[in-house]
Order: sequence, then C-alpha cells, then structure tokens
Amino acid sequence: MLYYVEDDEHIRDLAIYALRQAGFETIGFAHANDFFKECSVALPDAVLLDIMLPDIDGLEILRRLREDTRTHSIPVMMLTAKGTEIDTVSGLDAGADDYLAKPFGMMELVSRVRALLRRASSSSVANINIMSNAGIELDLSAHTVKVCETPVQLTLKEFELLHALMANVGNVLSRVQLLERVWGTSFMGSSRTVDVHIQTLRQKLGAVCSDAENSIETVRGVGYRMRREGDSS
Repeated sequence: MLYYVEDDEHIRDLAIYALRQAGFETIGFAHANDFFKECSVALPDAVLLDIMLPDIDGLEILRRLREDTRTHSIPVMMLTAKGTEIDTVSGLDAGADDYLAKPFGMMELVSRVRALLRRASSSSVANINIMSNAGIELDLSAHTVKVCETPVQLTLKEFELLHALMANVGNVLSRVQLLERVWGTSFMGSSRTVDVHIQTLRQKLGAVCSDAENSIETVRGVGYRMRREGDSS
C-alpha cells in the first residue's frame, strides 16, 4: 500500500492511476491531516510526499514520521516542483529515502517506487530481528538487550517477556497471554509468576535508564503494556 500526499488533484490522480496500473495499491491525500488520520488506522508500505502543501508542508510531515516509532522506518520519497540542490539536501537530511523533482514521467515514477520498495525490503530483512523502543534495543538473533547502548543481562524468561511486550508496543497483554507466550500453555504456575518477572525486568532496565523501566506499564486488573516511545505516561 502506497500513500501519496499531493494537493494538486491533476498530478495526484495521474500518479495514482499510473501506480495502480503498475500493480501498486495507492491512496491519495490532499491534506496532511487526512494522511495522518489514515496512518492511525493502517500504515503504508511507502509514502510519496509533495513539499508544498496548503496546511502542513512535506518536510514537517516527514519530520513527524521519523519521530514516531510506528512510522520512523517507512520509506519516503519526496515528489516536488522544487528542484534546487538546497531543497534536495533538506529533504534527504530530514530522512527522505529518495527524491524526484517535477515534472517527472510516470514510467520513471513507477521505476523509482519499485526501487524504493526493494531497498526497504532488503533493509527490513537485515533488521527483522532487531526491535527498539524507549531506548531499549532487543536483538533476537544475538539474544542480546541494550538500554541506551549499554548491554543488560537478562534471564531467558525475562528476555522472552521483554520480547512479547516489545512485539506488541502500545497493546495490553493480560497475565494469561504472557504466561502462554513465555511459559507455554502447559505451565502450572500462577499469574504471580508474571508479576515477579516484570518486577525484576523493570529493575534491570531501570538500573541503566528510568525511561526504559517506566516504559513497561501496569494496566490495573488486566496486565501489562509497553508504552510507545514519546507517549505520555
């Protein structure tokens, strides 16, 4: 799924038609607010952004995407009439993955989008086992955890518990769900086991960084949740 933010209806419709003909499901937006609203419902595989927009410009949209842990790794291509070197540099410095100046041919657009998605796919395969949030980096392949670049030693169950929480950032997991995911459905212990391991996990994370410790929230009467980086307590 591609999202294209462009206020010029003619250009937007032409580009969307070309991309759909090439097999890319694409949704267009004339305004940043509509774009962000849709992102809260479903995230795209890539974003095409115009710089000159009537409300929030493309560079500001890009900045917000890169600051949000949910969207920071989504590949972004800037499509704009601004073709000067300074605008190109500004877009790339802000975190854009590619830059295509208007006027552009539809075949070139499709080709560049394909290349953008190929690069993103290669990158995601290389980093699929690395998860990060709130200063915590968990590497499944190496079975290591770092907090603010500092290695933290966890037991096997603490590691698996942290993995379950980080794989579901922003979502509440009940004690029963955590027992099943970490200890297995045949485990005969009580839900108190989860509470004890959460406590020791928090202590180990908090010994390095209080933000990492506080990112694991207790949802009273339900279970636990890892807060997204940047969310208020």
